[in-house]
Amino acid sequence: MIVVELSFTDDPARLAARPAHRELLTRLHAEGRIVAAGPWRDDSGALLLFDADEPAVREILATDPYYRTPGVTVAGVRQWQPIVGGGGQPAG
Repeated sequence: MIVVELSFTDDPARLAARPAHRELLTRLHAEGRIVAAGPWRDDSGALLLFDADEPAVREILATDPYYRTPGVTVAGVRQWQPIVGGGGQPAG
């Protein structure tokens, strides 16, 4: 699984681009490629949890213009190994 963390500013371009981005997230969820996504309560950023390998996630990030919109910064892309839930295997 891959976790993507976003950070946001109040740039109005971000809010204008958000509906199309959320439509894409809904489609990716229906396809089983994203497990969960949503903003932090204070809207300072968001967390996305993908059930895909890193190259596939990088391709999604490259093709969705939201991630290049002023006010949106990809703060991190990290592999995540859950030990409970998420289909992960317990570590050693």
